[in-house]
Amino acid sequence: MNPLHPQSIPSIAYFCMEFGLSNDIPTYSGGLGMLAGDTLRSASDLGVPMVGVSLLYRKGYFKQAIADGHQIEKDVSWRPEDHLKRLAVEVEVEVEGRAVTLAVWKTVVTGVEGHEVPVFLLDSDLPGNSEEDRTITDSLYLGDERYRLMQEIVLGMGGRRALKALGIEPDRFHMNEGHSSLLALDLLGETLRAGAGFEGPDAEFEAAIAAAKKRCVFTTHTPVPAGHDRFPKALATKLLGEAWMGLYTRLPGSESTELNMSILGLELSGFVFGVAQRHGEVSRGMFPGREIHAITNGVHSGTWTAAPMAALFDRHIPQWRRHNFALRMAQSIPLAEIREAHRQAKRTLLAVANEQGYELSEDLFTIGYARRSTSYKRPLLLLRDIRRLRDIASRWGTLQVIYAGKSHPRDFEGKRLIEELLRLREELAPHVRIAYLPGYNMELGLKMVSGVDVWLNTPMAPLEASGTSGMKAAHNGVPSLSVRDGWWCEGYIEGTTGWVIEPTHHSGEEANNADANQLYRLLDEEVLPLHRRDQDGWATVMRNSIALNGSYFNGERMVAEYLTRAYTHGE
Repeated sequence: MNPLHPQSIPSIAYFCMEFGLSNDIPTYSGGLGMLAGDTLRSASDLGVPMVGVSLLYRKGYFKQAIADGHQIEKDVSWRPEDHLKRLAVEVEVEVEGRAVTLAVWKTVVTGVEGHEVPVFLLDSDLPGNSEEDRTITDSLYLGDERYRLMQEIVLGMGGRRALKALGIEPDRFHMNEGHSSLLALDLLGETLRAGAGFEGPDAEFEAAIAAAKKRCVFTTHTPVPAGHDRFPKALATKLLGEAWMGLYTRLPGSESTELNMSILGLELSGFVFGVAQRHGEVSRGMFPGREIHAITNGVHSGTWTAAPMAALFDRHIPQWRRHNFALRMAQSIPLAEIREAHRQAKRTLLAVANEQGYELSEDLFTIGYARRSTSYKRPLLLLRDIRRLRDIASRWGTLQVIYAGKSHPRDFEGKRLIEELLRLREELAPHVRIAYLPGYNMELGLKMVSGVDVWLNTPMAPLEASGTSGMKAAHNGVPSLSVRDGWWCEGYIEGTTGWVIEPTHHSGEEANNADANQLYRLLDEEVLPLHRRDQDGWATVMRNSIALNGSYFNGERMVAEYLTRAYTHGE
């Protein structure tokens, strides 16, 4: 049954800059796309009338390789026609005063009971467009700010017009981050054109804003001001035109010197939320005076549970794929069976690593870390004091650490961190074995979250909006060792689901030192002793991770909250 009576469920158009749909469709780069894909998968399981809208990236994000200790970026090669259906409809948007024609491609996400959620991807690579315009939808996150704004015009305005051309008029538009906020401006403009136009009286303008708010929902993901898309007024006016920018600057919270996509989404949405309870608090501090709720992220249980653990759930909790909360019943699964399922998943991961020349052993304690490589995520925190880490390994046995994750091509510090990590491998051997697996994607991600013994996450608090990799690990009985930030503020239960690094009042290098000290102490005094000396005690933590975190931090609960809170606002 749906969380609401079927007749009361509004139809939803879910817009996002990226979607992690499958390993073969490279329209994603990381966490935002994975969340978007999981939202569609969970909506399809629940029978929610939803469609997804994004761009078709012919060159994807990029394909990562490692050569001579450096990250190398290569274009992705794929054939959209092998995975998507091109529809007969075409739509136009105006960019810099010229018409850009967009093709629409379609794929479908199918739920456990057969309900289909269509996904529409916009493509500017058409013969009638200029050479520059044909490349608008080529690459994800790799262009300059002009290229980015052109893409956001296509996504927001083009996406909404594509739905109208397809005869789809949703009850709600859900903007997942500010990239698609121009759809709300387009909606506002359409309402005003039906009346006195963009320059209409204030009363009509306020009524049009109220109408837009009734239909729009906005999710903010970024806990730092610099992470929100902003475009200089001159650039935005050139690309959008003076009329649209004039309309934007009439909004109460807008700034006359720039186009701020988050402000646009906030001002025209009736329900705004962050992606974890802590992130909601941070967002209210960033945007004072605005009502910002919090709906904590979840992951699609069926997608992110590895085959051995899924088979175990099928035997003991046969309804888990359709009713994710039933994972609470994992408490009755024998510990030995949980250990065996994890052993099989670990064997699969280590085989992938060893095929790349590493010599990792199934018997050694294995730490997993897979994130976008950037400074605030602190991938090297575990390696901050090499001598201390080697001392810990000498007491408890050789440690294995498996890393993965890409750095944005223009994030030179992030790329330097990868280089430093690879350099440290030699210094840590043989006490600590380091493996770095390039080409992080959905397939490798599933192998990692299910095959390591503990999942490590070390962001600088409070810069982690949510984080979902630890939720995926929990579905596979892999506990987290994480900074108390994002979802882990809710998921951590002392002595039950994992271990926490408490943020301190320090900043900069003092904070890094303090957090590293906590990390080493936890490994030396709690994590490794439990793993080495008490197999049942460790397996109990694994089982708790499934039963307590897997049963709650899933897409079914998340989308149900969307339905009962976000999508019913104003009713």
